[in-house]
Amino acid sequence: MADGQNLIYDWNLIGESEPLTNKRVLLDDETLRDGLQSPTVSNPVIADKIHLLHLMEDLGIQMLDIGLPGAGPHAYADSLALAQEIARSRLAIRPNCAARTIIQDIDPILDIAARTGVTIDAATFLGSSMIRQYVENWTMDDLMRRTEEAVSYAVKRGVPVMYVTEDTTRAFPETIKRLYSTAINCGARHIVLTDTVGHATPAGSRALVRFVIEEVVKPSGQEILISWHGHNDRGLSVINSLAAAQAGADVIHGCALGIGERVGNTPMDQVLVNLKLLGAIDHDLLKLKDYCEAAALACNVTIPPGYPVFGSDAFRTATGVHAAAVIKAFRKGEPELANSVYSGVPSHLFGLEQIIDIGPMSGKSNVIFWLEKRGIQATAERVTAIYNKAKQSERLLTAQEVLETIHEVEELATD
Repeated sequence: MADGQNLIYDWNLIGESEPLTNKRVLLDDETLRDGLQSPTVSNPVIADKIHLLHLMEDLGIQMLDIGLPGAGPHAYADSLALAQEIARSRLAIRPNCAARTIIQDIDPILDIAARTGVTIDAATFLGSSMIRQYVENWTMDDLMRRTEEAVSYAVKRGVPVMYVTEDTTRAFPETIKRLYSTAINCGARHIVLTDTVGHATPAGSRALVRFVIEEVVKPSGQEILISWHGHNDRGLSVINSLAAAQAGADVIHGCALGIGERVGNTPMDQVLVNLKLLGAIDHDLLKLKDYCEAAALACNVTIPPGYPVFGSDAFRTATGVHAAAVIKAFRKGEPELANSVYSGVPSHLFGLEQIIDIGPMSGKSNVIFWLEKRGIQATAERVTAIYNKAKQSERLLTAQEVLETIHEVEELATD
């Protein structure tokens, strides 16, 4: 861009002089299980789930939750079909299945793993916070017993365990320490810290991860993966996930478009965008738009126009000053400059481009660029007529309205 000139002073590097993390950040996609707990989404048909599975693979996502097969015949059938597709297509992505810490939820995972030959982690979960214990009338002995039984049962039968405590971000330190230590002693080698109700802040996320590393993982003497699973109730899920990775978490969980219970899970697409921009991943994300659109269609979700990066308005402007700067960059013959001059996210990294529209805040340069982009001669008469129409409008002009204005100009010229 601009012949290698450094045109952007990055204050982000002043605030964080160290990289986000010095180790590889792994991703676990929860779209097809936790994401489907949203009250308003539709459960995709299996063909759509398989399509999303392949897009996850293409995006370099390393793990995914293929369902909770213990929930019933339909959940079992879909989990089986996804595992079979992973085996048939020899995908690298590693599946896990959710399970309550009860034997009857683990047996279906054992069965699917045996039928497909695919390694499937059992993501066994149970509540950990005192508020949950109080509501459920659970004792600490209950939680310890269920942890020991479930983890030991799965491990002894050759199924790796991803041990999950719900509501970790509101649980007391001693509870966290005892539950995770017990799970690790029983053979779990992957633990998941969850912000189940979106309670955490970035400071809290870092503090929890550091506590678990110092008080659980290091004393265990084992190689343990640490996952961060966040929700977006405070609108902090992405920054919390990045903070967790910065503090030492190995894996970030997320869902396409942030679907999930209440206001949703961490948006996987936004995590990928930020990891890319922070230099934590370097592979291309050109299929990320396809992933978002496929998830929206499959789950019957509308992507808001202002949704980051993949909303229809993300790289679209009609404001005169903004558009003029973008157009000037294009005129310099530097598309990457145009994609960055009025955007904090370079659109070309995600297979997208800047869109210049015409509206009441546009200048004539918008009109000229719009016409030239479509191979239409920008005569003074056409530009003036379209500009005047835009100034009288309360919204952006549609393509049809612009073309109709051109037609009106031509008719007047022939009268």
